[in-house]
Amino acid sequence: MVANIEQPRQTVTDLIYDRLYRQVIENELPPGTKLSEAEVARTLGVSRQPVRDAFYRLSQQGFLLVRPQRATLVAPISVEAVMQALFIRTALEVATVMAAAEQGTDEDFDRLDALLEEQGRAVQADDRMGFHRLDDELHRQICALAGHEYAWTLIREHKAHMDRIRLLSLSFTAHDALAEHRAIVGAIKARDADAAVAAIRHHLSRIAGSITRIHQTNPGFFDQEQI
Repeated sequence: MVANIEQPRQTVTDLIYDRLYRQVIENELPPGTKLSEAEVARTLGVSRQPVRDAFYRLSQQGFLLVRPQRATLVAPISVEAVMQALFIRTALEVATVMAAAEQGTDEDFDRLDALLEEQGRAVQADDRMGFHRLDDELHRQICALAGHEYAWTLIREHKAHMDRIRLLSLSFTAHDALAEHRAIVGAIKARDADAAVAAIRHHLSRIAGSITRIHQTNPGFFDQEQI
């Protein structure tokens, strides 16, 4: 009999961190937004210490600028951090699509097709957050059917800076992203590893063009020293 393994309970700091992390990534708190420990604590009905701890964690990841005796700000988007995340993600996903093309089963492919259908409905409904979640799920499933689900854990840990760009770009890239997902899945189903690698590289590389376009309309969102 396998004993149940209890998951560690989230602390107040964890909950505050998760909330602020999501708001920054989803651009509910855009770059330059001022944050106050006292105001966040009052809004959430908590003491200032867990808020301070959450601020520190987010600052260590490059999402907040904590300045002594001055307002804490949501950090600008770092192009350098985005490109570092892209490098890591591309290396891992190239390996997983190759493995998926070699060992995926018909049942695996049916799950991917079902996700593509859901993505199509999300695009039609202009449900950007829904599409984003389904996008992540497709990539996670590819890692899983390749036998390397732990790779998605690593990708998720590093892709947050990419997500700030991805979520801003979905107003003009969702249709293209869906077409690229279909190409990736099509190559995997055809067991054509080379085509799958080419498709995933093309899909992930488009973020550079998205950075340029978003910067044209929202120049204040970026670290100007990196543009």
